[in-house]
Amino acid sequence: MKALLLLAKAAIGFVWLVLILNIFMPFPGKAAIALYIMAAFLFIMHGLQMLIFVGAFGDKVKMSGWEKWSILIFGIFALLDIRRKHMM
Repeated sequence: MKALLLLAKAAIGFVWLVLILNIFMPFPGKAAIALYIMAAFLFIMHGLQMLIFVGAFGDKVKMSGWEKWSILIFGIFALLDIRRKHMM
């Protein structure tokens, strides 16, 4: 399970790399626009996950600052890792 979470985090990290790369060196044509929309959607969804999780469990689970920010970066995969670390 730990290896799969690491692989999933690496995949999400690669997606973020492509999305951030598109901001500084836009891809040609309409691909850049699609990637801007995907970046905004991914940032909003992971931001909501972070706010909901920290709001619901922030007082029950002691998380480091990195764990909170990792939810914003890795989404559900960070939540699964936090659950494995703190709640099992």
